[in-house]
Amino acid sequence: MDKKKLEVGGQAVIEGVMMRAPGKFVIAVRREDGNIVVKKKNISIDSKSFFKKPFIRGLVALYNALILGISALNFSAYHAFGEGDEKVSKKELFISMVLGLGFGVALFIFLPLLITDLLKHIMPAVKNSFLLYNAVDGVIRVIFFILYLFVIAFFKDIRRVFEYHGAEHKVIYTYEQGKELNIANAKKMSRFHPRCGTSFLLIVMLVSIIVFSLIPKDAHFLIKLLSRIIFIPVIAGISYEILKLSDKYYNNSIVKLLIKPGLWLQKLTTKEPDESQLEVALISLKFALDKEVDSEGIIYVS
Repeated sequence: MDKKKLEVGGQAVIEGVMMRAPGKFVIAVRREDGNIVVKKKNISIDSKSFFKKPFIRGLVALYNALILGISALNFSAYHAFGEGDEKVSKKELFISMVLGLGFGVALFIFLPLLITDLLKHIMPAVKNSFLLYNAVDGVIRVIFFILYLFVIAFFKDIRRVFEYHGAEHKVIYTYEQGKELNIANAKKMSRFHPRCGTSFLLIVMLVSIIVFSLIPKDAHFLIKLLSRIIFIPVIAGISYEILKLSDKYYNNSIVKLLIKPGLWLQKLTTKEPDESQLEVALISLKFALDKEVDSEGIIYVS
């Protein structure tokens, strides 16, 4: 009988891939000289039973995206281009996280809400129906999200990140299907994965329409804005469980239909990787799984 596979996930970074396996956090980055820098850390947060419980594990995923994700991006920027400081202080990490969250709140929460609030003065239906109010707010949020992805895809460096994103998906698929972890097998895999962060964000935006409908219809604008920020952990927890279910029942015809929008959106956030990018993703995953890796051309840092 095959050994049960560990649940793995990842994130594309600058010229590299960050991989997560239970208790492991690995970043692999291609330097300009062609060598691959690897950093591996043990992470205990997801090894405790409390953090594996439904809805709570969604908060762990949010933590991974914010704290570990920003840390991985800083590390990759330093080693890919020699920019910044490899040893980022907690203060700098906190500032980076706050700035990132601030931009996200402004673009995907404040502006859609402001536009919707203005629309209610010229569209009585939006004013009279809070369900329609939140639906309009949600649709504007999704449109902003898609436009944002479409615009940044034109930047060369971002396109490279999207190629590594494709490599990450292909390599994870290779592992999940029980194939040998090599470039030849990874090249055959799809770059679209149902458990992708892009799909997760789309689910978050759709779930938020329902959750925000709980806010009183006549609440002040600031109350609506603050409640949207406060509800983020709740929405993340619900959305993560939906994402897990969609991955579990991926072969169900109804589920396949429901997850198509998320997979379509990945056409923007993933691009076909080359063999060198697949190699980096494979090395990152192998280190996360404690598998043997050829040390030639690899620089291991603590």
